[in-house]
Amino acid sequence: MLKYQYVAGKIKQLIYQQQLPKGTQLANIDGLINQYQVSRSTIVKALNCLERQGVIYQVQGSGIFVRERKKRGYLNFLQSHGFTVDLDDTYGVSKVLNVDLIKPNSKVKDNLQCDDEEDVYFIKRLRYVDGKLYGLEQSYYRKKLINYLNKEIVENSIFSYIQDNYNINIGFSDKYFQVIKLDAETAQYLGLQAGEPALCVEEVFYTTAGEPFDFSTIIYHYENARFCIQNHSK
Repeated sequence: MLKYQYVAGKIKQLIYQQQLPKGTQLANIDGLINQYQVSRSTIVKALNCLERQGVIYQVQGSGIFVRERKKRGYLNFLQSHGFTVDLDDTYGVSKVLNVDLIKPNSKVKDNLQCDDEEDVYFIKRLRYVDGKLYGLEQSYYRKKLINYLNKEIVENSIFSYIQDNYNINIGFSDKYFQVIKLDAETAQYLGLQAGEPALCVEEVFYTTAGEPFDFSTIIYHYENARFCIQNHSK
């Protein structure tokens, strides 16, 4: 994890743990530099990160303020740090259906830019929020970058595991949206009927060096999944 990401996480944790209300003014940049013992550029990057996430807003000449939190159980439609990360203030769990080591098919190869013989972990999970089934997630991780995954690991945040155990900095992602009609197998997993609508989101995650390591697809339950966009003007 990059230093500015760590600092952003600590500031966010402080805001949420203390349940600071909207409009609460935080310490200024100099105060945050002193508090976290990091450089000015690290603090600026951390604050910009939190602003993009909708956690704070900055007013030039006035200070840094807590922004109103999104409603409980809503996924930030634009955030690209993983399902579990975005629901860190909500009770979310995963039911792991399988963790298999496979050879990639053509679609996985295209998205992960890997060859025919490269091993990838294939993970299928049902994702729940507050006891409601949110969606079916299918993910592919390159074994050459993520050497080991098992059921116990993927029951929790895979991204947190990666950042804690591998020298990988998660950089950016490409995200694609499509409304589909459910096939019979997916409908059965979601407890819906074949032919009913669903939002399908495909996302490819890259390291800061631009190397793809995760290709994921989530098909959301149209009755349970809820989304928000917390945008900013910059």
